Amino acid sequence: MTETYYQVGKLVNTHGIRGDVRVISSTDFPDQRYQPGSRLTLFDKGQAVEEVEVDKHYVHKNFHILHFKGYPSINDVERFKGMVLMVAGEDREDDLEEGAFYYEDIIGLEVRTTEGERLGRVREITALGPNDVWHVQRFAKGADILLPYIEDVVKEVNLDEGYVLIDPMEGLID
Repeated sequence: MTETYYQVGKLVNTHGIRGDVRVISSTDFPDQRYQPGSRLTLFDKGQAVEEVEVDKHYVHKNFHILHFKGYPSINDVERFKGMVLMVAGEDREDDLEEGAFYYEDIIGLEVRTTEGERLGRVREITALGPNDVWHVQRFAKGADILLPYIEDVVKEVNLDEGYVLIDPMEGLID
């Protein structure tokens, strides 16, 4: 049986000379995913390369800086640049609070208005402090719609039927 993995970040560069790496996070739970003792798998071009254990984590200039156990120098981690960090499906928690979703569950959902207009699909999610912003790629030509994930805008998320229902507040959609 094939193991399911979920992306939690992309390793974009090294950081310093002691084996630290810079990660652009794509996980909903960075403090949990990157805590010391966490096990992650490095993937390159869709193939599992190596499992690593986090032994240090901190944030620096919007990057998550990680250090892996057993990799004490820049020379040990240089080859990881550009690789993707994944977590095994068995390590994904399914007990989320009501109204909370994993990014990968939201990305790809169709966005519809309460009036029945089909706008596009969620392409990407950006975490911005108090709330996330969902980037919706329009079905019609034009720039992405940026939806704040707030109660006044997002009225329903239906994972089973694959759509998000929104209230298009004035000025939200051009």
